[in-house]
Amino acid sequence: MITLCIETASARAGIALTRNGQLVAETLQDAPGGLQNRLLLPLLKQLLSNSSLSIADVDLFACAAGPGSFTGIRTGIAAVQGLALACNKPCVAVSSLAMLAMNLPHIGLSVCPMLDARKNEIYTALYRVTNVPEAVVSDCVTAPADFLRHLTSPTVFLGDGAARYHDLIVEHLGANASFAPSFLSAPRPAAACRLAEIQYLDLGAVQPEQLLPTYLRLSEAELSRQQKI
Repeated sequence: MITLCIETASARAGIALTRNGQLVAETLQDAPGGLQNRLLLPLLKQLLSNSSLSIADVDLFACAAGPGSFTGIRTGIAAVQGLALACNKPCVAVSSLAMLAMNLPHIGLSVCPMLDARKNEIYTALYRVTNVPEAVVSDCVTAPADFLRHLTSPTVFLGDGAARYHDLIVEHLGANASFAPSFLSAPRPAAACRLAEIQYLDLGAVQPEQLLPTYLRLSEAELSRQQKI
């Protein structure tokens, strides 16, 4: 099985290809200011070419459903919807927080990915990670202090939210808090390929139109609309 995953929920454009669980190629590029739209298709074309593959060779399409950048999430989902529909191939979506937790397999401690959600909030969850992440606390958006007060056991933190709230985490957990190195703090599309394959084998795929984002909170446009109503 050849799996292709697109990750644009963070401030990056990331794509990975795996064949039967083995990494074929992966690319990650910073995309500040919502540049994923401009970068994604050229990166995909180059990655396929460098791997001597065509889009028709892909058996399973996957993307990060969020949480993360609303614009980035929509970019990745729309791309995978179009590719899966055009190629008549299955597609699935995976959590960007679970992707991040996959950077620390078999660590033996609770893993807490944190993404900066702005507005003094974080997107976060709590996982036990062996081969794949098992959610202890499901993906949520919350104030960091509200989440941290429920943690008491040794926990490894990673992600840009963990970097931003480093001091607050240490204040709450002291020696029970440890932090992954910064190079492990970005969601990896290669990890999402693995998650997507497991999800596909266990639960099956969805139709492209059923590939839905995980925002966890309303967008600014929706909030403005509700206020006007």
